Order: sequence, then structure tokens, then C-alpha cells
Amino acid sequence: MMRKLLLQASALRRLSTAHSLPSLLTSSSRRCSSSSSKTTSPQPPITSLEHLDDGPSQATSKISIDRSALYNPPEHSHEHSSDSELVKHLKGIIKFRGGPISVAEYMEEVLTNPKAGFYINRDVFGTEGDFITSPEVSQMFGEMIGVWVMCLWEQMGQPSKVNLVELGPGRGTLMADLLRGTSKFKNFIESLQIHMVECSPTLQKLQHKNLKCVDEDSHNGNVDKRTISMLTGTPVSWHAALEQVPSGLPTIIIAHEFYDALPVHQFQRASRGWCEKMIDVAEDSSFRFVLSPQSTPAKLYLMERCKWAGAEEIAKLDQIEVCPKAIELTHTIAKRISSDGGGALVIDYGLDGIVSDSLQAIRKHKFVNILDNPGSADLSAYVDFASIRHSAEEASDDVIVHGPITQSQFLGSLGINFRVEALLKNCTDEQAESLRTGYWRLVGEGEAPFWEGPDDQVPIGMGTRYLVMAIVNKKQGIPVSFQ
Repeated sequence: MMRKLLLQASALRRLSTAHSLPSLLTSSSRRCSSSSSKTTSPQPPITSLEHLDDGPSQATSKISIDRSALYNPPEHSHEHSSDSELVKHLKGIIKFRGGPISVAEYMEEVLTNPKAGFYINRDVFGTEGDFITSPEVSQMFGEMIGVWVMCLWEQMGQPSKVNLVELGPGRGTLMADLLRGTSKFKNFIESLQIHMVECSPTLQKLQHKNLKCVDEDSHNGNVDKRTISMLTGTPVSWHAALEQVPSGLPTIIIAHEFYDALPVHQFQRASRGWCEKMIDVAEDSSFRFVLSPQSTPAKLYLMERCKWAGAEEIAKLDQIEVCPKAIELTHTIAKRISSDGGGALVIDYGLDGIVSDSLQAIRKHKFVNILDNPGSADLSAYVDFASIRHSAEEASDDVIVHGPITQSQFLGSLGINFRVEALLKNCTDEQAESLRTGYWRLVGEGEAPFWEGPDDQVPIGMGTRYLVMAIVNKKQGIPVSFQ
């Protein structure tokens, strides 16, 4: 780009012509009734150059050069910047683009930037982290998922080899509890090939530890090693993406609180139609929301999403979130299940319909501003389960979608009530309180009525906030819990 501009300037010297640079487009601020605009600074003055001849006449000629198209860097400041490396990186992207970035790009950088992403270099789960997921609440959650997976395996005809894939496994707690809970079923355990789809090196190490994995030499004499979980003697491998998981075997996929971390594009209704929300740098160097002055590529996904909804549903909304990566992931899952057989289980918080303005940031178990100190808080958005359904059905005629149903209904149908009663018979008072609390968080709704501890620690039920959906090959029939 710079070379092109310099060649432009060179041509201008020869032709003695001038060009004008159009002003930047106007943006509107998010969540504000007034709009703000951003225009270019005044163009620099035309520079006059004097050329002196060698002759005695000292005649001069003047050439006008328009430098408005050349990059004019701001004056260098020696003041210390308190911005984190991620903040500098985000501002650098915006500066390089010459304008704002999408909410989806911001979200992706904040969560998975290779050097400073929220998930990349830390353990963010559990009471000492930023949020708690269902597997961290109680062992019963992973055990019930194990029951569902084993039932689907039986419906598949008990294949001798099956890929068991978990997307975004966190600490590996769910998979560890699943293996422990099903360890007595020898044929099922011996069929498993576990694949953990995880991009964070830090979390991969935690998963390796919690699954009690050991690396051993392969039997074929090659230098390649294979990893075995000593919980059940099951082979485990890690991948950065679902596409890297080997195909050709029946596959069961678990996506627990994975879709909610996929980047979303946000759109807001304006006088000129639907405009994408973007993120820009304000005059005080803080981040701010603005509206795109023109159509963006992501609007194609908005049109696709609106096609799946009724006109009345759209008319009620002033804001809409769409997640292209969720659509693409669902296509990949549906095609894999169609070709290899098996099914997928999606568990997340969300809605069975269009999602409006749901993007949120959580730091140390508290909601914070989305734009505050990016990289220090988790960003997530409600999952559009209706979009998952349409995407799966669109991808393949060989799959069928069941649900969503509530997490409470799902776990209840798998027998969590009986499991908690059995555990309560052989435990201490302290363990009993932990079991009751965990049980309520998994299947309850609102504040626990039995709680007698501090008000700020009252267990909140997630039983109706979380939804569960299954995508299965039609040959498998209706999976348990959805019958």
C-alpha cells in the first residue's frame, strides 16, 4: 500500500496535478441517543519546491504536490503507555484498517489471541477462576453425560471403535467424570478414542493432568508417542479444531458451553436499516461502540438468519446477534455425523429463537463492561439454538435435530435424582451439603430455598437457563432424554 502511494506521489510530480481525499464516513455511537461522527483532519498544505538552475539567471519553477494520500504519522510521544499488549494490538488493528473492527473480531482477539487471549495462558474455571461451569459444580453432571453417550453408543449398534470428541473441554473435568462413571462397562470403554478439541496450551496441560494421562511409545516402532488416560486405559489426543479429528469412525461429539464463546456480530436497527455495531477508538484512546456507515460482509449472515424467522419476530427487535462460526461449526458437525454416523450433544445457555443484545463480560464471577481491559474477562453470548437447528438441517438430510429441552429435563430423564439419593446415603454432613448445593445448581431454578448460609453465596439454579439439543444420524433413532 505504501509503495502504491509513493508511486502516486511520483506521478503527481511529473503531471503537476492534485487529487482530493474523501472524508471518512460517519459513525453512530452504541447505546447513545446522540450520534458522533469522525472525519479526516484538514489536509496538509500544498508544498512548494524551488528548483535552482545552474545558469546565472537563477530562474525558479514551482511544482505543486498533493501529499494528502500519504500516511502522516502522529507526533511521537515519550510518555509511558499503560495499555496492555492486547489493547495495543487491538488499537493497532483499528489504526491499520483506518476504521473500526467488528464485535466478532474484537471478541475473537480477546478470547483466543495466541499471546494474550483470555483462554490461552490461564485457568479461568472454578471458584478461583472467573466463572464456574456445570462439570465444576458436581461430578454428577459428567456422570449423566456419560449415561447419555453410552445409550447413544448402544443405539448405534455398539461399534467396536468410536470417536468421542469434546469441544472446549475446560479443565477436562467432564470427560474425567464421564470415564469414571462408565468405567465398569468394559465394551463401551474399550471402544473409545477420545479427542479433545482445545486451542489453549495451558488448558491442554490441565486436561492431560486431570485425565491422568501418560505418554508412551507406540507399538509400531515409530518415534510417535500416544497418550493414554490411566483412568480407563483409553487413548487421548488433542486437536486445535474439529476438522483435525480423524474421520471414518462413528463419532459422538460433546459441545458443553462451547457455542457461547464463538464470536458474534451485532446489528442494530437504524433509520437506514440494519447496521452492524463496530468497535473504534475514541479521542480519549478508550474503546467505543459505533455503527457501520455502510453494509458489511456479515450482513449476509443477518439476512440468512432473518430468512429462518418470522416477520413478526423480526419486527419486535431493535438488535440482533448472529454467529457465522456457529453456523459453520454446525455444518461441520452435521456433515461428519451424516458420513460417519453418531450424534452430537449441545449444552449451553441461550434461546430457541433469535438472540438480541446478549454479549456479556465476566471477571471474577462479576459482570463488567465489555470494553473494559480486554483480555482480563470472559466474553460470551447467548446461543441461538434455532439457528443451530436450521444450520444442521440445511447441511444434511441424513441428520435430525431434537430439542432443545431444559438442562433440568435432560438430567432428570437420565436419573440424576436417583444418583444424588444414592450418594447422600454414604457421605459426611459437609459432603451432603455440597451434593445438595450442586444438585440445585444443575437442575434448580432461581435461589435455593434450603440455603442457610451467607446471602451472597446462595446457590442459583441453572436448570432452566441452560438448554440441551441433540443432532443425530437418522439411523440412530431418537436419543434418550428426547423421546
